[in-house]
Amino acid sequence: MTTRRTFIALTGSATIWPSTLRAQQATKIPRLGVLLYSNPQTDPNIEAFRRALRDLGYIDGQNVAIEYGSAQGRPERLADLAADLVRLKPDVLLAMGGDVAPFVSKATQTIPTVFVSSADPVQLGLVTSMARPGGNATGFTFLHDELATKRLALLKEAAPHISRVAMLWNPDHPDNEPREAQRAATALGVHLLSIEVRGPGDFDGAFQAATQAGADALYVVSSRQTSLNTGRIVDFATKNKLPLAGGWGAWAKAGGLLAYGPNVGQISGQAATYVDKILKGAKPADLPVQQPTRFELVINGRTAKALGLTISPALLVQANEVIE
Repeated sequence: MTTRRTFIALTGSATIWPSTLRAQQATKIPRLGVLLYSNPQTDPNIEAFRRALRDLGYIDGQNVAIEYGSAQGRPERLADLAADLVRLKPDVLLAMGGDVAPFVSKATQTIPTVFVSSADPVQLGLVTSMARPGGNATGFTFLHDELATKRLALLKEAAPHISRVAMLWNPDHPDNEPREAQRAATALGVHLLSIEVRGPGDFDGAFQAATQAGADALYVVSSRQTSLNTGRIVDFATKNKLPLAGGWGAWAKAGGLLAYGPNVGQISGQAATYVDKILKGAKPADLPVQQPTRFELVINGRTAKALGLTISPALLVQANEVIE
C-alpha cells in the first residue's frame, strides 16, 4: 500500500507521490527529501528525527514538505530512489544510514545533505574530514574509537571467565571498531576470533565457525546486517550460553548480556538541528560531523542469571538500565 509523501520502488523503478498540497503551491515552503532503507512507518530512527523536527517548529504539510524515498528493505532500489529525490530539487536531503548515504552522495554533489551513519563517513567518502566536511554533506555518526575498548572491557568484567571471543562484523561496513577491538582484546588477554558476515546467508556459517573455534562469548559490531539479524544472533548466544556484548541498548533488550554505546534515537533526533541550520542558511561544509559524547550501558539481569553470572555491584552502578 502506498501513502502520500512516500516513494516506493515498484518492479525495479521508483514511483513518486508529491506531498505538497494544491493549496500550498502558491506559497513556497522548504522541501526535505528523506532516503530510507526501510520505510517511514517502521523505521524507529526516522520517528525520532520527525519528533525533533516538530520540536523545532516544523510541521509536515504546513511549513515543510517531506518526501520519502523508501527502499522497503531492498538495497537495489536505493540508487533510483536517490535519483528521484534529487529530481524533486529539495532544499535539504536526509540519508538515514551509512549504507544509504553513499547513494545520495552519488546522486548529487550540490544539494545540502545531512546523514546519520553507523559507519565512518570519511571512509565512505561522504566528507573530507570530520571537522571540515568540505562538500555538500555533513551529519552524525554513532562511531567513537574508545567504544570498542570499553565494550570489550565491560564484557570481560561481567564474565571474567571468557578467553575466546567471537567478533561478528561486516567488512563492507567501514569503521575502526574491529581494529580497536583487537587492540583491546590483546590488552585484556583475550583471544578475539574475527568472523565476517556480509549478508543473511553468512550467519549459519559464522555460528558454526564460532562453535568450532571454541568461542565462549560473542562481540557484535553493529551494522545494518547484524542489526537486521539481531534475533538470530541472540538466539545463537542464548542456546550456546554465550555472554553477548553489542553496540547499543537494543542488543541487551533483545536478550544479550550487555550493550554499551550511544543512544541512536537521540542522535537521529539531533540530525534535525542540522536540517534546521541549513534551512536557515548554514552550509554543510561549515558544520562538523558530530560524534557521540554520551554513552549508555544496558545490562540484562535475566540473561546474567541464565548464564550463571553474578554482576558485581561496581558494574551495576555504572549501568543506565538493568533489565530484570
